[in-house]
Amino acid sequence: MTWWERLTRWEERHQLGIDLSLMVLTGLVVVPLGASMGHAWGASTFGGAALSALMWAPLAWRRRNPVASVIAVYAFGLVHLLLGIPLLMPADVAVLVALYSITVHGPRWAHLTAMGSALVGNLFMVSGLLLQSWTGTATELAISGIGLWLFASVTALAVWAFGLVRRSRRVTIAALRDRAERLEVERDQQARIATAAERTRIAREMHDIVAHSLSVVVAQADGGRYAAAADPEAATRALGTIAETGRAALADMRRLLGVLREPERVPGAPAGAGLGGPGGPDAAGGTTGAATGAAPYTPQPAEHDLESLVEQVRSSGVRASLVRMGTPRRLPPGIGLTVYRICQEALTNVLKHGGPDVTVTVLAQWQPAALVLEITDDGRGAAADSDGAGQGLLGMRERATMVGGTLSAGPRPGGGFRVRAELPLPPGAPVDDRAAAPGTLG
Repeated sequence: MTWWERLTRWEERHQLGIDLSLMVLTGLVVVPLGASMGHAWGASTFGGAALSALMWAPLAWRRRNPVASVIAVYAFGLVHLLLGIPLLMPADVAVLVALYSITVHGPRWAHLTAMGSALVGNLFMVSGLLLQSWTGTATELAISGIGLWLFASVTALAVWAFGLVRRSRRVTIAALRDRAERLEVERDQQARIATAAERTRIAREMHDIVAHSLSVVVAQADGGRYAAAADPEAATRALGTIAETGRAALADMRRLLGVLREPERVPGAPAGAGLGGPGGPDAAGGTTGAATGAAPYTPQPAEHDLESLVEQVRSSGVRASLVRMGTPRRLPPGIGLTVYRICQEALTNVLKHGGPDVTVTVLAQWQPAALVLEITDDGRGAAADSDGAGQGLLGMRERATMVGGTLSAGPRPGGGFRVRAELPLPPGAPVDDRAAAPGTLG
């Protein structure tokens, strides 16, 4: 903030005190001169001084209450005209000061009325001057009167116009301040909305990661416990699957939570150090990832990772297959992650609610303008028990809606459950050479 802005704000906070001080200081000059001017027009010295003081005093609140100030100044100006004192300089300058103040600080109707009153007052003042001192002909009197009235009126109009310019600037500054305040409020609201959206996203990701991984772990643990006595090898495989699933879930959680904190920097390392691969050397000769405690930076799962997801479910004892149709296209990260998470949540629900000996099929059908993802099973469907606390279906619908798609879920005719998502594809998406060729896997 510049010194001029600080001075302006200080002056706005102390308007009454400043105006009162200026009125008193200038009044020490105005009142004595008004007393001598009143005496020249035949009034007493006390009368001229009193009228000057009464006209000058209302300027003390010309900004705090401009309407009352201009009414008082105009009223005492009219009084000295009616008393036969057509000119009381320099106290009459208060009329112009009051006109300027009401134009800048007062309502629109007030400064328009004040301007009209000033024009009429100038006519009375000029008439009084000419009638008391003019000795020429009537024509000369009229010409002189018109000239004097025009001069006084142009002076008042100039003051009024200057006040309008100042008023326009004050209105503009007030509008800019109001806009800045509203932008600050809007910025804070947008920050809160973004924070809430990010929390919702993180909660959704955590739900998908934890729910899916725990479902696989529970299924493997139950199967391994039942098979331990008859087939120790099956129990060993189940424990291996549990370990792999736990590691994968831990890696996903580290990647997700890693965005909530900045990577640790090695002492003495330059800015940007510590962003290498997990456990690898960074620019400063240190290590990153697991070595520094920072979350490893790995790509988010996408549509081409559905095969590993289905294989993971198949290893838990569920008969699962993946069917691809059409020509795969490369998807933006947001849509690819949405495809993966919807399939992950649907398969998690099959593990939790499908029952024994369930068969599930994942269909990824590439259409010209959309990707259709359909997960169907022949399990218990709507007859499955639920604790009512799950957010899986709601989360899937939110994910599909977020990328402009639709999702439907419900029991299949003849038994089982079906989840169908249709997600729009961006125009001109290139062919994805990372995806498997169309066909059936599993």
